[in-house]
Amino acid sequence: MNFTAQQIAAYIGGTVDGDPEASVNTFAKIEEGVAGAVSFLANPQYDHYIYETHSSVVLVNDDFKPVQPVSATLVRVPNAYEAVSRLLQLYESMKPRQTGISTLAFVAETAKIGKDVYLAPFAVVEDGAEIGDGAMIYPHATIGPRVKIGCKTVVYSNAVVYHDCVVGDDCILHAGCVVGADGFGFAPTADGYEKIPQIGIVTIEDNVEIGANTCIDRSTMGSTIVHRGVKLDNLIQIAHNVEIGANTVMSAQVGVAGSCKVGEWCMLGGQVGVAGHITLGDHLHAGAQSGLAGGRLLKKGNCTVMGYPALEHQNFARSAAVYKNLPELQQRVNQLEREIEELKKSCQDK
Repeated sequence: MNFTAQQIAAYIGGTVDGDPEASVNTFAKIEEGVAGAVSFLANPQYDHYIYETHSSVVLVNDDFKPVQPVSATLVRVPNAYEAVSRLLQLYESMKPRQTGISTLAFVAETAKIGKDVYLAPFAVVEDGAEIGDGAMIYPHATIGPRVKIGCKTVVYSNAVVYHDCVVGDDCILHAGCVVGADGFGFAPTADGYEKIPQIGIVTIEDNVEIGANTCIDRSTMGSTIVHRGVKLDNLIQIAHNVEIGANTVMSAQVGVAGSCKVGEWCMLGGQVGVAGHITLGDHLHAGAQSGLAGGRLLKKGNCTVMGYPALEHQNFARSAAVYKNLPELQQRVNQLEREIEELKKSCQDK
């Protein structure tokens, strides 16, 4: 389907700088632009590409000022990154959704299947499970007994939702993710470790996305909870009885230990580790590989932290500057100690 620059501008609230009838039917990165494509420029490091791109339309921020002639039609918007995101969502929504239940899917007799559901070959829906209207379950995905899957939720291949767990509307569970495996609970005894039964569930609210091979453990009792709007990257571990606040995002390989409470609108970078039984306040931002072990700073939130143990980011930067100079500082301290000893001896001799 073709769209003109003027139609795009009207949809995203922008203004056209160039040919309003410039037509596009696909997307491309600005450095790989082709005729008929729409691209975007949000990072100044990519400015030089706009003068050589072959894309027909480029979304730019309102304050962009070209220093050379630009052949592409520009659509100026307050935030080019947000604008292209809206266009991509529109593009994705226009794709036809698959529907129908394959004869090779397994659906238990007691399962409840909503309207316009897609069950791919070798998808499994077990006893008492409920699949909401418009949901899509891809090959080899397993929906366990008494699980509830909300409307328009997508469960990709080899994802598993264990028994009794709840997944809300408009969620995406990517390939290989596991929702509801047992929490890591073992009691030490004289003979080894005795397993503590994990009798709780996982509750995932609406509009949550869970990355490939991410695991969310069921609670010992009650529920592990992922609130609405949360976005989890690939290879994340969420332990039992954790609660993640609304609209929080986590990058790859984050690990959150048991019974931790994470606030709303938090951002955790790659490989952040969160200790168990602590509280992270709202709007906490943690840089990659930070170790969050508790304290008033983390509980209060509304700050950016880095390092282990996590420090306010400016303090971390100052500490890092000192740390890298430690070998030279050690040499200076050793030299000063020798000079002090020599002065002591000199004073004693007198």
